[in-house]
Amino acid sequence: MMNTKLLFACLLFGGVAQAEPMPNVVLILADDLGAGMLGCYGQEIISTPHIDRLAAEGMKFNNYYGATFCAPSRWALATGMHDGRMGGWDYNRAGLPILRDSGKITEAEYQKRFEQMKKDALAIPPEEVFLGQIGQQAGYKTAQFGKLDRGFLTWHERVKRYGWDYYDGFYDHQRCHGFYPPYLWRNGERYDLPGNTDPACGKYLEQGNLPAGSGGKTHSQIVMIEAVLKYIREHKDEPFFLYHPTQLPHGELGLPSIHPDFEKDDRLTYEEKKYASMIKMLDDHVGLIMNELKEQGIDHNTMVLFTSDNGHCAYYSNVYNGFKKQQLPDGTAFDLENHKWRSNGDVFNGGAGLAGAKRSGFQGGILCPMFVRWPGKIQPGTETDLLSTHYDFLATLADVGNVPVPKGKDSISYLPTLLGQPQKQTHDYVIFQNKRTYMGSSAVITRDGFKLLEIGKKRDRYQLYNILQDQMETEELSGKYPEKVEELKRVLKREVVSERPDLNG
Repeated sequence: MMNTKLLFACLLFGGVAQAEPMPNVVLILADDLGAGMLGCYGQEIISTPHIDRLAAEGMKFNNYYGATFCAPSRWALATGMHDGRMGGWDYNRAGLPILRDSGKITEAEYQKRFEQMKKDALAIPPEEVFLGQIGQQAGYKTAQFGKLDRGFLTWHERVKRYGWDYYDGFYDHQRCHGFYPPYLWRNGERYDLPGNTDPACGKYLEQGNLPAGSGGKTHSQIVMIEAVLKYIREHKDEPFFLYHPTQLPHGELGLPSIHPDFEKDDRLTYEEKKYASMIKMLDDHVGLIMNELKEQGIDHNTMVLFTSDNGHCAYYSNVYNGFKKQQLPDGTAFDLENHKWRSNGDVFNGGAGLAGAKRSGFQGGILCPMFVRWPGKIQPGTETDLLSTHYDFLATLADVGNVPVPKGKDSISYLPTLLGQPQKQTHDYVIFQNKRTYMGSSAVITRDGFKLLEIGKKRDRYQLYNILQDQMETEELSGKYPEKVEELKRVLKREVVSERPDLNG
């Protein structure tokens, strides 16, 4: 009897004479990467040929969303639920290992706090099904490399509960804001990184103009990419789902050296040269992954996805400081009336001119780059305006692996769109919660492009846009469409902090 997964491949892709093996899946999740930092979105200073290749040889999503902030974005990806659901913004405090390692608390106090933190952490119901578990159900070997879990402090049993057969990386998301950790974790075992002694892992922002290489000797993302490549080599003969949530280019400017492309670029400050070099490192790492797939003879049967957790965040130079102070870099006042900030003064235009940035419900905070490459299945150089988001990947992976999507998930598979087939099931709307009260709060975006945002400290004001006609959010439409405002206000009120239908069905 034909293997059911091979039979599925035969039926799905129209084969009648020969079954195809289940494809490997590689998901690369960048950290705080604005689309404007990539060449295929118009970046003029930094070249990103390897990431651009994913777009040129695959499908580019133009209406794809993460979340306003890293933890809810990763939660949505892991659960297949929008982050307005209960638990979407519940995360524990990171940084406890730093306190212990720096001598600020004793080992006994650390263990006491850690055990209490585990008790206080949101319990995982037995019926919860995560993304990694979908991969396991489909028959994949699952592996995660980098920023483990959804944040902020995790441990071995919890990572395994998320469905990862193998993992390597950071337990603590505060520690992964630096690139020189004294140690990392691999399948529950701690291992040291030579030459790294700083408990805070070399977390150095732009202040002080510290030279590249400050913080330690062994860069965490070089360790991670080597681990990813090793895993691909060792698992080339069995289907795998590899998830790489990288630290790059999260704004803490830690890297071994300035990239040669920028050493003599007079347009850039030293901080900007470091940030540009981090983008180059990310692009180079994507290139190493793609080359390894080819070297191992599995490139043709591997789906590679690349996206980011949220929108741009310009930590470098004075741009981010201006953003935090709600003040533009040239000293002019932040647009308090419209609660907007644009990337004025950002030499890279990393937000591509969109309103807002990370932590914002405007497009600059939630619209993410997204490319999917799958040779022979996805038509090269195609684009889609399909309304889609991180929580749709769970259903897509289930579709690829021919396993059912757990009942009650918000996730909708976009596999038909990837294959150039009719997308019969689509979202009426997507939801983004935001517990921050500035720069645009919770938002809802509809299939026809209408987007409603809460603004103001009391969350009692609203703005309406149509992002399919006005991606830059320049024309506020609430006065023209008061009925639409009331309709979408009801949706937000119903969906934000709503019950989990996948757990309470």
